Amino acid sequence: MYFFDLDGTLLDSNGVWLDIDVEFLGRFGIGSVPEDYTGYVTHHGFDGSARYTRDYFRLPLTPEEIISAWREMARSAYAGQLELKPGARGFLERARASGIPCALLTSCIPSLCSAALEHHRLLPLLDRVFTAAELGLEKRDPELYRLVARLCRLEAGDCVLFDDSPIYCRAAREAGWQVYGVSDPVFDDRAEEMREVCGPGRFPFDLRSPLPLHL
Repeated sequence: MYFFDLDGTLLDSNGVWLDIDVEFLGRFGIGSVPEDYTGYVTHHGFDGSARYTRDYFRLPLTPEEIISAWREMARSAYAGQLELKPGARGFLERARASGIPCALLTSCIPSLCSAALEHHRLLPLLDRVFTAAELGLEKRDPELYRLVARLCRLEAGDCVLFDDSPIYCRAAREAGWQVYGVSDPVFDDRAEEMREVCGPGRFPFDLRSPLPLHL
């Protein structure tokens, strides 16, 4: 079974979060976004990122209020502005035509995920949709991938993850999954790490490429 990340893998959306960081922090008089801050929130889920944001900048907000603000700012983008990554729809269509079941496995906020899937009419191409928030685990935790495999009644080796994050690919591989790395500019500085995690011929993986028919 194929599992796809959303942000940066199927959806060209990672850049929007940098814009949201600039706008959100600007409300509190913070004129620039520190690189170490960006590095942290890029690699963590929303709950962890919201707590980190509050503590890092000493904001007078709860993590829930921060997430609410981020969600409101992102809603219009996910509902109609963000484009799919090149080849994403075609890859899903070819997988379905070949009889390979596909699922989404994302750390995206569920409401934003739903908005993007509905806008791009991807739901008919997906057999399951899993969000880290609903599962109660972060995508950096190998246990999440073990749980998803159990929920799908699959052996770990029969699960294939397509993701742009080397951290998430590493966690999936630790759980016994196969992994393919999809390139995204936000992770350009970690290309060598992604090659090491994915293995030969599995990064960078272009969704316009032929299906890796090994299941």
